[in-house]
Amino acid sequence: MTKQTKLNNSVISAKPVRTLLMGSAATLTLLGFALPAYAQGEDEAQGRIEANDPNIITVTARKQQETLQEVPVTVTAIGGDTLGKFQIDEIADVVNRVPSLNVAVGGSGSGGQISLRGVGSSNLSAAFDSAVAFDFDGVQVSTMRIVQAGFFDVEQIDVLKGPQSLFFGKSASAGVISIRSANPTLDWEVGGKASYEFEENGKVFGGYISGPISDTLGVRLAARYTDIDDYVKLEPGTPAINRTRGLKEFVSRATLQWDPTDNFNANLKLNYIKNENDGATGHQDIQCGPNGRPDEVVLLGGAVAIPTVASCDISDNTYATQVDPNPVLTRKFPDGSAGADGRYPGKPFGETDIFFGRLKWDLDLSDYLTLSSVSGYLNLDSVDFDSYSYGGVGPAFNPNGLPLSAIAPALDSVNAPGAALGAGQSDPRNKTEQFTQEIRLTSNFDGMFNFMVGAFYESREIDLETSQQAVNISLIAPDPVTGNTFDYFKKQNTKTEAFSVFASTTLDLTDQLQISGGLRWTDESKVSRISVPYVHTFLSSTPAFISSGFFSGPIKFKDNNFSPELAIRYQATPDINIYGAFKTGFKSGGIDNSALPSASLLGFNDPDPAVRQAVADSLRFKSETGIGGEIGVKSQFANRSVTFNVSGFYYVFDDLQVQNFDGTKVQYETFNASQLTTKGIDVEWAWATPVSGLNFSGSLAYTDARFSKEFITADPDGIPNSGDETNLDGRRAARAPEFSGNIAFDWTVPVGSVMEFGLNGNLQYSSSYFTNQATLTDYKQDDYVSVDGAVSIGHRDGKWKLSLIGVNLTDKIWTNTSGPRPFLAGPGLGLPVGDDISVTQNRGRQVFVEASFKF
Repeated sequence: MTKQTKLNNSVISAKPVRTLLMGSAATLTLLGFALPAYAQGEDEAQGRIEANDPNIITVTARKQQETLQEVPVTVTAIGGDTLGKFQIDEIADVVNRVPSLNVAVGGSGSGGQISLRGVGSSNLSAAFDSAVAFDFDGVQVSTMRIVQAGFFDVEQIDVLKGPQSLFFGKSASAGVISIRSANPTLDWEVGGKASYEFEENGKVFGGYISGPISDTLGVRLAARYTDIDDYVKLEPGTPAINRTRGLKEFVSRATLQWDPTDNFNANLKLNYIKNENDGATGHQDIQCGPNGRPDEVVLLGGAVAIPTVASCDISDNTYATQVDPNPVLTRKFPDGSAGADGRYPGKPFGETDIFFGRLKWDLDLSDYLTLSSVSGYLNLDSVDFDSYSYGGVGPAFNPNGLPLSAIAPALDSVNAPGAALGAGQSDPRNKTEQFTQEIRLTSNFDGMFNFMVGAFYESREIDLETSQQAVNISLIAPDPVTGNTFDYFKKQNTKTEAFSVFASTTLDLTDQLQISGGLRWTDESKVSRISVPYVHTFLSSTPAFISSGFFSGPIKFKDNNFSPELAIRYQATPDINIYGAFKTGFKSGGIDNSALPSASLLGFNDPDPAVRQAVADSLRFKSETGIGGEIGVKSQFANRSVTFNVSGFYYVFDDLQVQNFDGTKVQYETFNASQLTTKGIDVEWAWATPVSGLNFSGSLAYTDARFSKEFITADPDGIPNSGDETNLDGRRAARAPEFSGNIAFDWTVPVGSVMEFGLNGNLQYSSSYFTNQATLTDYKQDDYVSVDGAVSIGHRDGKWKLSLIGVNLTDKIWTNTSGPRPFLAGPGLGLPVGDDISVTQNRGRQVFVEASFKF
């Protein structure tokens, strides 16, 4: 019988915990080390459990604790106190504090995207790893779908800018977002908070308990529950069962810290996250393009047109894209799909379950050598269902005036004014299982020379399965053989194995001058298999589509890379550090997972090896690399009450991985852009003023990110060199504002002998930027300002506090990403040529009242 642990009404198999333990145990065994079996004093054990000195900001930018002012890396560190003051509990919220960072959440592909200094990965493709790596408590997670998950009880978030491949390896070509959760405390502590949000009608409850179980063992349990009724509000006239789309999320973590001896410690973290929502499209709206009107949804090659109800106002924080699906298209799902067997509730929905575990241990082999191991396990199961026509409200019609009953009788049976006729449904299920193991040996010699050597291994498997409406053929009739009403059911399995070894050295040439550098070698291979269990009979009987039961066989990708890095730091004074760094980045290529089950896939079964190779090559995309460097100064003045850090950077990225969408052909285009150059300046400052309790801080980023070689895209006829291609050479990159920054203040004033009054504020600014990378005239977001603020009264020692928190108080709505809306009318159909675009946006204003306690 499998041992199981029950957590919040969800049963979690003990397999992940066993995997973590076995991974670490195997590491010890292979290296031939045994754990010493002697006790340590109480003071040392308690000291390891205790949190770091709050007066010193430490970061792990080079996989070891260093002070923020000494590490030769551009880092923005956001402490847990700031996260709590402004309700920062998801990745998208971090942008208010980090200039040049852009995060978008939503969509059926990767589930989100993240860009830093103009370099990022598409939110369309789940095949792309994130160019900005996620590091959760020392474990690297490559899937961007993790941006949909919230976090809680976090000690610190570090955003590392620029390539970080030496210490973080694969998928850190543009930077790293590192999240460090809180650890057990020296003494027993209990804390909690409850808040109500007025604009979205949201409730949040969270708390933790932390302390020592014994002299050598500490524990921390933390959990948060969120219930938002009005997460997305629909535009008037949008037909939907849920007039407002909701969101529910449960985040939990258990941490154990064990210090059995004076030379060994171990830390285990087990996380469970469950997210439920009313659809994947989220905060996506329709921008009506140059023709100034919401375009029709055009189906069946132009034989059917369905009006789109949209106000064309993308700044009003209401959304017209969330039209409920046409019922004739969702009557029967193919066997095995996520919406089958009664799981589909008759409306859009989304469910994500994440289990994440990490086991870290450190063994002091001597006074000068430390062996460290980090084992990570991720199990993500995400299902969502939505309509991706982003419109469709009856009555439907034929543009030439023919009776609908003769063209699409199934559609005609439900056609009526105001009817929900959403099309383009899909129910993607993304199942990701990942195991990682890193081992490091670090020296701490008294002399000038120190080193770190290590190895990393990742095993990952992604299953992406979806039933989809690309043609929407069941508008005519269900499949006469199966009764299914979807066009096809496609499955793609991709297995990844990555192995790397790395070494770095540090030379303290003098008390002031340090040179450091290293090299990582990475070897990564992927094998993908496409199967199509079902294709609608009306489609499979045509030459354009394959038949049910198709299987591609293995599609392979393999690449390796050397990523060197070199840095020099000069400590001009105890409070001024000058540094320069040469860096390289690497993000592996792979196999596209957005191919339609069209006749082109039949090449996999062709007897000619050259044909099979050509089809496989059409689905592969190349690895992305970066090279460049930065120089900077980190300084403190006036008895360290003033901090001023500035850095300049210049990087060139080759073979940037890009995926665009053709709204007329309803087809993805996956390829590598030739080259992108990003350069600029980052500034951060802080001032602890002479006024007791009053502090100011801020940041400013200048970024010039442009395509710097011929970059051919937007080829309407698909024929190379036919004269209608668009060359983006010299155009600014998407999501790369030229100027961005923020300014913040915190003011704490004593009230009486035991209470204090708090006032906090943050102003964020971004200049304009392109939101896509398809044409020279892509939609451009204008510059904007948003303001956050908080006021509080509470006990000086934090025993209790009442707060009023405002996020995006000006209710400013801006666009993160954009692309053509699917199912647009092309020329010659008797309709205006469609030019609508779909835009992914931020959340609007949020106002919280919050009560918290700690004792």
